[in-house]
Amino acid sequence: MSNSKANAVFTGRGKITLLLLPTIIILVVFLYYPAWHSIMLSFFRNNLFLGTQKFIGLENYRNLFTGPLSPAFIQSLFQTLGLSLLIVIVGLSLSVFLAILANRNIRGAKVYRILLIWPFALSPAVAGTIFLFIFNPEVGIMNTLLDSLFHIKPRWLDSPVLAVTLVVMAAVWKNLGHNVVFYLAALQNVPSEPLEAAEIDGAGPLRKFFSILHPLLSPTTFFLLFTNLTYGFFGTFGLIDILTSGGPVGPPGPLDNGGITTTVMYKVFQDGFGGSSNMGLAAAEGVILLLMVGVFAYFQFRFIGKRVHYQG
Repeated sequence: MSNSKANAVFTGRGKITLLLLPTIIILVVFLYYPAWHSIMLSFFRNNLFLGTQKFIGLENYRNLFTGPLSPAFIQSLFQTLGLSLLIVIVGLSLSVFLAILANRNIRGAKVYRILLIWPFALSPAVAGTIFLFIFNPEVGIMNTLLDSLFHIKPRWLDSPVLAVTLVVMAAVWKNLGHNVVFYLAALQNVPSEPLEAAEIDGAGPLRKFFSILHPLLSPTTFFLLFTNLTYGFFGTFGLIDILTSGGPVGPPGPLDNGGITTTVMYKVFQDGFGGSSNMGLAAAEGVILLLMVGVFAYFQFRFIGKRVHYQG
């Protein structure tokens, strides 16, 4: 008997299947079946409140791209991409910077790390409520401070640019702890020899980061790139619902067909549970969103994955 077989903990396929069964059941009930049901529902005109349902084939998809509903949906597609990219770029840049600072061996480092991580434990509704109070145009602490210093009181929730800025800020802050944890773990596994050699050669902080740390952190960045993009597509729903409810409507032009912070995920909620309550249309939007995630995942692994540096 080989050493690998002698040291194996699970030798029977039945035991392995039995141990995996709870996970398989959870995936089927809460992931695979809902996804399949959504795909099937997208071929129907379905009213949630009236209980009516009619098979219409691909009409829901056709209406999203060619019908009178298409301008608002296409706008939400571009807004989803834009918000997600902003969240990824700002979130990862800020996270790696804070992780490098928190990784230093200074007094109270553990306290600083806990303070950086704790926002991730909050639910999106709580995080959105916190930002809603802070940036309230009338009584929020941010406008109180700006009024006392510069005599200005921005209308954070009424201005399209400020509303997008507020949503991105809240989303980045909410997900900051998740990113910092992974970057801290990666930094603590980075060998000190290359950094010491670079310092002896006179390399500055930026040179050390881009030439040494950035390649060594690329596996973590590759992972966080996908999780943050997925978070931008799906996880911002609660924040948007609390802060802006998808609004305000953009300025006259290509962005005036709907709310400037309405993502595809939030539009699924609006079309499925409000207005016409067409669950079939909402299901079609959800399927398109799922396909978007799949396409981004493919291109990420196909092209960006080749540039990831794994330590040998």
